[in-house]
Amino acid sequence: MKLHKRAATCPRCRMLIVRRALAGCGIASTARDFDVSSPTVRKWVRRYRQAGPEGLRDRSCRPLHSPARKLQPGAILNDAIMEIVHSPPASAGINRTSWRLQDIKSVLEARGLWAGNRSIRTAIQTAGLRWKKARVSLTSHDPEYRSKVDAIKCVLAALSADEAFFSIDEMGPVAVKMRGGRALQRCDVTRSVPQWQPSKGSFILTAALDLARNQVAAFFSERKNADEIIRLIELLRELYAKYKRLYVSWDAAPWHRADRLMQHVDAANARAAQGDGPAVTILELPTSAQFLNVIESVFSGLARGVLHNSNYATLEDAQSAVTRYLRERNQGFAANPARAGDTIWGFERSPTRFREANNCKDPRWSER
Repeated sequence: MKLHKRAATCPRCRMLIVRRALAGCGIASTARDFDVSSPTVRKWVRRYRQAGPEGLRDRSCRPLHSPARKLQPGAILNDAIMEIVHSPPASAGINRTSWRLQDIKSVLEARGLWAGNRSIRTAIQTAGLRWKKARVSLTSHDPEYRSKVDAIKCVLAALSADEAFFSIDEMGPVAVKMRGGRALQRCDVTRSVPQWQPSKGSFILTAALDLARNQVAAFFSERKNADEIIRLIELLRELYAKYKRLYVSWDAAPWHRADRLMQHVDAANARAAQGDGPAVTILELPTSAQFLNVIESVFSGLARGVLHNSNYATLEDAQSAVTRYLRERNQGFAANPARAGDTIWGFERSPTRFREANNCKDPRWSER
């Protein structure tokens, strides 16, 4: 008969113990005769009275109530942590200006999730983040954070076929020079990058990502200002001329709030009311919430794909590589979004959809 590995007696010995105790020999005397403790004798007597001989068999050591299992580093824990640290600690009732490890753990537990300190720290480090950067790149202190995020989520949830939602931002200025990065090299060769290099020029990429169709519309700009955003809006209104409404979302950069930009949007909406193209609705992201700007993920993937470890001879060569990357990306997602997302564009920081757990701006691959 299979016994528990730590069992001191077998069922036959237990029956002898029970008979001796029930015959009036006493608990202490029986325990001494069988070289077991008095509590052990009482236990077998109690089980015998409850279930008879069957009660003397070994029982499973598995607890009746399993404690909550702790989450290990992975997608579920990472998303849960990102959702917490994107909002200020005060939103969780914590009187601090930045997150601590124990604060994150306590909020996770309040939400019914358990994880050890090491797992939480590993998940944060795997995301390419460090505690010293938490106040800058992880947390938005916008007092309207929740209302702005909820507004975007509500629009995306109810987006109709004749509406489009765009994540808009600018990449750069990107200097064209020899860049470092990971590359396949011989073990005895170390590639070096000069600290000081002659300028080959620089570029700014102004772009919009259609979240529903995963298509990027972009052009090169000389500077970041309201005029370039107006140019982008007119491009989108032309490309999506048959649509009813275009939602645009961007960060709180000053040129995204310029008076002439707001006046242009009002004029475009007046034309839309007369049947001239789609209307435009602005949904601004919370302040310091670049991690929620989905197009940052595309920029990170682009940088890793065609900019890092590069040495383009001219500005035109670099711009040509960027243009080809975006064109092939659009073609890939248009033909097969799932396959393109999983196999071709693996360099992108996070999935190109709006989620509160997003961490789109990769601190390790940013071109800022």
